[in-house]
Amino acid sequence: MKASPTALGIFAIASLQSLASALTIAEINGNKYISPYSGQTVTNVTGLLIAKGPNGVWIRSTTPDKDIATSEAIYVFDRNVGANLTVGDIISLDANVLEYRSNSAYLYLTELSTPKNVRVLSSGNKVKALIIGKDTVDPPSEQYSALDGGDVYNVPNGVANISEVNPVLQPKKFGLDFWESLSGELVTVRKPSVVKQPNQYGDTWVFGDWKITGKNKQGGVTMTDKDSNPEAIVIGSPLDGTKNPNTSKMGDELEEITGVVQHAFGFYSILPLTAVKVKKPSKGVAAQKPTGLKSKGQCKAITVGSYNVENLSPSSAHLPLIAGHIVTYLKSPDFLFLQEVQDNSGPTNNDGITSANLTLSALAAGIKAAGGPTYEFAEVAPSTPNLDGGQPGGNIRPAYLYNPAIISLYKPNQGQGDDATAVVKGSGKSASPSLTFNPGRIEPANPAWTASRKPVVGAWLAKGATKPFFTVNVHFGSKGGGSSLHGDRRPPINGGVADRLAQANVTATFISQILNEDPKAAVISAGDFNEFSFVQPMKTFARISKMKDLDEVANIKPTERYTYAFDMNAQALDHMFVSPSLASSSKSDFEHIHVNTWGPYSEMVSDHDPSVALFDLCG
Repeated sequence: MKASPTALGIFAIASLQSLASALTIAEINGNKYISPYSGQTVTNVTGLLIAKGPNGVWIRSTTPDKDIATSEAIYVFDRNVGANLTVGDIISLDANVLEYRSNSAYLYLTELSTPKNVRVLSSGNKVKALIIGKDTVDPPSEQYSALDGGDVYNVPNGVANISEVNPVLQPKKFGLDFWESLSGELVTVRKPSVVKQPNQYGDTWVFGDWKITGKNKQGGVTMTDKDSNPEAIVIGSPLDGTKNPNTSKMGDELEEITGVVQHAFGFYSILPLTAVKVKKPSKGVAAQKPTGLKSKGQCKAITVGSYNVENLSPSSAHLPLIAGHIVTYLKSPDFLFLQEVQDNSGPTNNDGITSANLTLSALAAGIKAAGGPTYEFAEVAPSTPNLDGGQPGGNIRPAYLYNPAIISLYKPNQGQGDDATAVVKGSGKSASPSLTFNPGRIEPANPAWTASRKPVVGAWLAKGATKPFFTVNVHFGSKGGGSSLHGDRRPPINGGVADRLAQANVTATFISQILNEDPKAAVISAGDFNEFSFVQPMKTFARISKMKDLDEVANIKPTERYTYAFDMNAQALDHMFVSPSLASSSKSDFEHIHVNTWGPYSEMVSDHDPSVALFDLCG
């Protein structure tokens, strides 16, 4: 029977609709971050079921393309869709293409939602995971996104959103593009190694047997200039309901991991089929030897430590442990920079207490009880509570401990919280500069210090010295409000960077005044700068102050420069900078003591590692 023109037209339209709806998974994903079919309904999507989770299933295309930028797998979100399905089933379904994220700072996850007409086409099919670095290219090891301009710490931050630009994926060049090109895929990580302690949920950052940069001797990966290690990946919650261990630590070797790639909670992750298992544990803190730097008890060889003691108060449970670290690992330095020293009542708020004399006395007593010397302390208490940031009521501040048998204040004049110390020109041909308030704070009324710690300056005399040395103890503003390295905003938001830039200017300008009066003065600035040495605030600090990074002076290998571990990176937030006279001295030396970053979470005494240095301070 001859068909009418009208019937032929209807048939042609139906055929075109069928062709358009039978998209492959790679076509749905596309070669960008946002699906070209976002918001549309697709039908007859066919895929091999490769994994099941509590809220959906993952399917892989049965007709893959040859484009490494397009993922061949996708997540099907529905809590009931997997009830009658088995891994190895080839299924077809109709669904809506959805771009989902639970927070506007996150990248979108392309998924199929509200599946209908789910049909099992065959069962018992073989499921094989892709081996990362073998069945895929190696993850890029330096750059995250084309939108970062070559550096995730470029300023200004947040000038573009991946979700808006929607760049074509370049998985051989950019780490985020690589992981996005595998979104939804079942993958295997061979020879995984742990790069830091897991969080409280057991989420564990690892790298596998692919090419990596930044590996440190303990087995983590260290952030360096323009390299924040996009090749590392976090292992998230197991799909079978088991729990990852929370006792793993940097350098632990794990058994092979198989799971699906998923963007969740701000990061690309691999959701393992079952909990990860430690194959070969690292030695952890047992591998950390005490410092080899030795004091001579006089100016020719003075040891100087620095330690963020994390909200230390007289009642802190970790106070004896901090004291033990100082005695055992730092070998009771002659002089100590401390940060995050709380007032005498700790986090008790609105009690009017700001002094930390009892906190520092308790720490000194703890050190004495652990076999150390009898320390004295110096601080400048805030005049008004809750203006220095940190835990409400704690009034954290930088402070000093010093061994009075070896170190003494030079022309002491105790400053108060609102007093701004200044540099006083020395009188006489060989006289050294001094301070109006010693110890004293740098410009405490300057808006740069709003809700942040004010640096505490001191002038000191070492036993046998003819000239004083100067110290500037800092704890710059936090990175609160920053965004994930895996987030939408590019370059990522480096929280508080403008504050730290202002603080670096004020602090460096003060130091330059000391060196203008005496270019050969011995000046040490140490503490928690809350910033990396290669990022703008620290570059500005070094440029204005003319101080030198002691890591550079001591030729510490870049991968061993870290005092903190966060997400995938071992990193240095704590630094020690020295004046040119100390930088040029052959006796200056430096060590980072990894008593916290190397152990499991349960053994961390502080979230920072201490450091210790050696100087000739004879003048």
